[in-house]
Amino acid sequence: MAPRPKPLAKPPIRCFRDSMTIAFIFPGQGSQAPGMGKALHDAFGPAREVFQEVDDALGEKLSKLIFEGPEDRLTLTANAQPALMAVSLAVIRALEREFGVAVTKASYVAGHSLGEYSALAAAGALSVTDAARLLRTRGDAMQAAAPVGAGAMAALIGKVDLAKAEEIAEAGSSAGIVVVANDNNVGNVVISGEKAAVDTAIAAAKEKGVRAVPLSVSAPFHSPLMQPAAEAMAAALANTTIAPLAVPLVANVTAAPVAAPAEIRRLLVEQVTGRVRWRESIEWMAGPGGVARFVETGAGKQLSGMVKRNAPDAEAMALNEPGDLEAFAKSV
Repeated sequence: MAPRPKPLAKPPIRCFRDSMTIAFIFPGQGSQAPGMGKALHDAFGPAREVFQEVDDALGEKLSKLIFEGPEDRLTLTANAQPALMAVSLAVIRALEREFGVAVTKASYVAGHSLGEYSALAAAGALSVTDAARLLRTRGDAMQAAAPVGAGAMAALIGKVDLAKAEEIAEAGSSAGIVVVANDNNVGNVVISGEKAAVDTAIAAAKEKGVRAVPLSVSAPFHSPLMQPAAEAMAAALANTTIAPLAVPLVANVTAAPVAAPAEIRRLLVEQVTGRVRWRESIEWMAGPGGVARFVETGAGKQLSGMVKRNAPDAEAMALNEPGDLEAFAKSV
């Protein structure tokens, strides 16, 4: 009797998510809250190392402020920016050292405004020490760029896209400088500039049936009024080493991938006064970039919500707590 043929080997069963193209995305100012990152600090030695590195870089216990507040001090631009970076890099360090998930699992990194520095540090272009010092400089310079009360920002909410937001900003420009600062997603566009011009734009928005909400911010970020801060960052970045990236960055200013250190340095300076093209960045990654899974890395879930509006077919998840990291690591 002839021997039975051996059954064909079954291919390994893989979850669809395992093969998804990933992008790590990093939150910007507004995502901060006292207590963020504390569970990561307590659970993972590598996360504790990051917080210590940031404390040492700044010569103060920023980690105490991050974990305990008070909120009004944490919200100050000069504190919130390095604080959010610290939490994001604590996640990245813990993923790599505790779970064996390196940033190179992703095809791209991107960050919203200050989150771009977190993304660059995650991709190895900046050290944690340099990122912390640059963000402290950036926060101080942005705060000092315009006198308190001289500038303002407002969110245009609801039935508004970029074209309508630009019309509203143009209407406000009769009273001074006002521009579109953040194109987050359809239904969420932020304008920024001189207070009288922003107030005029708010009135114009109401006439067009668009809800306009003044933002509680300390300066008119991402507007021409930030030019002194851009000059300060040009000087700071000129003395900072930017190493080759392990993963390309999708830049705020261009909404396109960039990897050359000299180009990154130039775009970081332009970013201070330029528009955060977040909607376009997500659309590019989810389209030509082939990204199907966006992983928000650090504090909060604001970017995950924006992903769902800009790329509804993509998956979005946030890594805030130790359990989030474990679940994500098991899925890749």
